[in-house]
Amino acid sequence: MTINKAQLPSRHVTEGPQRAPHRSYYYAMGLTAEEIAQPFVGVVSCWNEAAPCNIALMRQAQSVKAGVKAAKGTPREFCTITVTDGIAMGHQGMKSSLVSREVIADSVELTVRGHCYDAIVGLAGCDKSLPGLMMAMVRLNVPSVFMYGGSILPGKVKGRDVTVLDVFEGVGAHAAGRMSDADLLELECGACPSAGACGGQFTANTMACVSEAIGLALPYSAGPPAPYESRDAYGEASGRAVMALMAAGIRPRDIVSRKALENAAVIVAATGGSTNAALHLPAIAHEAGIDFDLFAVAEIFKRTPYLASLKPGGDYVAKDMFEAGGVPMLMKTLLDGGFLHGDCMTVTGRTIAENLRDVSFNPAQKVMRPASNPITATGGVVGLKGNLAPDGAIVKVAGLSHLTHTGPARVFDCEEDAFAAVQARTLKRGEVIVIRYEGPKGGPGMREMLSTTAALYGQGESEHFALITDGRFSGATRGLCVGHVSPEAQEGGPIALLRDGDMITIDANAGAILVALSEAELAARKAVWQPRVHQYTSGTLWKYAQTVGSARHGAVTHPGGKGEGHVYGEI
Repeated sequence: MTINKAQLPSRHVTEGPQRAPHRSYYYAMGLTAEEIAQPFVGVVSCWNEAAPCNIALMRQAQSVKAGVKAAKGTPREFCTITVTDGIAMGHQGMKSSLVSREVIADSVELTVRGHCYDAIVGLAGCDKSLPGLMMAMVRLNVPSVFMYGGSILPGKVKGRDVTVLDVFEGVGAHAAGRMSDADLLELECGACPSAGACGGQFTANTMACVSEAIGLALPYSAGPPAPYESRDAYGEASGRAVMALMAAGIRPRDIVSRKALENAAVIVAATGGSTNAALHLPAIAHEAGIDFDLFAVAEIFKRTPYLASLKPGGDYVAKDMFEAGGVPMLMKTLLDGGFLHGDCMTVTGRTIAENLRDVSFNPAQKVMRPASNPITATGGVVGLKGNLAPDGAIVKVAGLSHLTHTGPARVFDCEEDAFAAVQARTLKRGEVIVIRYEGPKGGPGMREMLSTTAALYGQGESEHFALITDGRFSGATRGLCVGHVSPEAQEGGPIALLRDGDMITIDANAGAILVALSEAELAARKAVWQPRVHQYTSGTLWKYAQTVGSARHGAVTHPGGKGEGHVYGEI
């Protein structure tokens, strides 16, 4: 196919006598005149040596480049950062995690703007890098294809499949005397046997499923584990696909519509996915100027059946789901059940319904149920609201046996103090653990609380407590754990006014989170409250805290599609 560059961004760096200096740089890198005259496709990966999630991405990027070249495009490879949650977890490094989503989106925007690339193929492995790349694609609105780097293979310890979650929970079991030093060492050495992102339905695999459901990734591309060579075939196909999108004039905002966002929320609920999706979907919507906040996401969750038995709430990992039929098979039963919008455009150039036309449900597999026979009738994630969270909160209920809890507050102003109390076993059964000043502004950075929740679970105590926070939870968290409580403590939300002993009620059935305090008492406490002064008074975390908004709207840092004066893809 031949694509005229007259209207493409790269004309600004390749066309006409005045661009001779620019072309000289491309000749220096070995490009031919023919390659310079072709469309430029930015191939961005989040490759690094920080963790197994990202280590295979450079290899896969080469396959993408081969696909672009085969379709008469000129690929230009670049990398952006990632912060890997498994490494950042449980210490101050986790403050960098959510911030990295914005840095990823911003850095991709700057690279594409600065070099005038015409299209993007983005490869991501760990948690925030998936939504970060999708946000950049929608923001720039040039033809784009997303590709997940794939999940890790399950570890095998003492004859059972394990993930890194088992190691986090092993720390709690070890502290409680329920696991020996030798067993913990065996677990840590065997839990992560390959490249790839964490294997359960944690944030990475949740957002990988979203990439297919929202239409930005090729069907089945979310499924093969990272070590599988079949991922390279999806890479080449993604490179060809982005060139076809360019020829057809299909851009991300033609794909990411309100209906597509609803489809994405459906797949999160149906898989019992990570609560972090309730941050990332509003943030992606924000880039397109679409109103889709936590309550909109929660409304979809409420009416979606829970179908896929995936860890941590279920029994299987991402590899099992792929081998059972992948995301398309789950989408097919949801479409047939009336839970998906089939008329949404995708990066194949066809609609969801057209992509799924020949997909059938395999009744012999055990990973996914048909929509007519769900695990539970409502989704695995629930939105909450009440006088403790007027702007909402979120809880993952997949696999939980008790969905209500009333108990006295035990208040901590940071995760470290809560974790220390769990390790020292000074908490009293029935308490509601409150971890505050961990929100987007107050953290700053909205840390995840997996170390604390996993320690409780490892001690065998998680069913005796509930936990609420204005921070986040890992997709690996299990137990009655409420996150994203908004407004956050740093902004004087009700969570900032809690004291030890205040009676808190969480009711995931009714979607309520309440504290037994009158409006007058809350107002009196608010009158004497002062925001906490944290130590992050310079650098990236300070900059983030100045601009970040509420978790209800995705913790975004700029005006988004509604505030833009122009769209890069139209320069």
